[in-house]
Amino acid sequence: MARVLVTGGSGKLGKAVLKDLVQNGHAVLNIDQTVPREPVCPTVRIDLSDFGQVLGAMHGVDEHKGPFDAVVHLAAIPAPGLFANSRTFANNVPLSYNVFEAARQAGIKNIVFASSETVLGLPFETPPPYIPVDEEYFPRPETAYALGKLLDETMAAQFCRWDPELKMVGLRFSNVMDVEEYKAFPAFDADPRKRKWNLWGYIDARDGAQAVRRGIEAEFTGFEAFIIANADTVMRRDNASLVAEVFPNTPIKGSLSPNGTLLSIEKAKRLLDYNPQHSWRNHV
Repeated sequence: MARVLVTGGSGKLGKAVLKDLVQNGHAVLNIDQTVPREPVCPTVRIDLSDFGQVLGAMHGVDEHKGPFDAVVHLAAIPAPGLFANSRTFANNVPLSYNVFEAARQAGIKNIVFASSETVLGLPFETPPPYIPVDEEYFPRPETAYALGKLLDETMAAQFCRWDPELKMVGLRFSNVMDVEEYKAFPAFDADPRKRKWNLWGYIDARDGAQAVRRGIEAEFTGFEAFIIANADTVMRRDNASLVAEVFPNTPIKGSLSPNGTLLSIEKAKRLLDYNPQHSWRNHV
């Protein structure tokens, strides 16, 4: 059992993460500015923009005592286009620094954080260098949100350079989905361009939570980034026809399976033992 501090556990992905960690025997403290409607663990309201509050939380809050074995950092404005670019950037990047630095000062060596598929070049107005995309090419942020996520990854790499015993796992989550959203998926086939912006990818919140847990449990040091998506696309149409229609001049890396994800999860499967279980096709 690990003692895990989670930031942003009251959000869409965060709720699934809290549930998964608790169900798998971990002791969890959620720090957020709101409390989940159906709490599964204690929540303490913390302003993550205040470094002193964050550092204090890393050592425990009253009966919710440290030390913590791991930190999961999910708190952020969750997508581009929700606020002015300057606000999104000014909110997200300092929060990540505060969490990373406070964890470092508290001696916590195991940090998992939410990066984003957006660093790969979404919405792919400029096509990707190849399909399926993976972690091998240098990120191509196209929004202030994505730029902030790339800076989170850059900070993580440097924190690990400072401390060779530190492990930091950046999870490049695809578009997070709950079960009730799957009823809209069949309509995507009518116009493949509506979902081309992330190569027709998605991540079930429960599988995203699994990836977080696998990141905590992984045994390596240093920084690694992983694309986290489900094993299939949001489309019933086959990948060959989708790519031929929407990205006709983009090279194919390897081969295309009929409906397999075009956001490669091979690295996560290999290093994290990630194994997504919850396809939308099981619910529609």
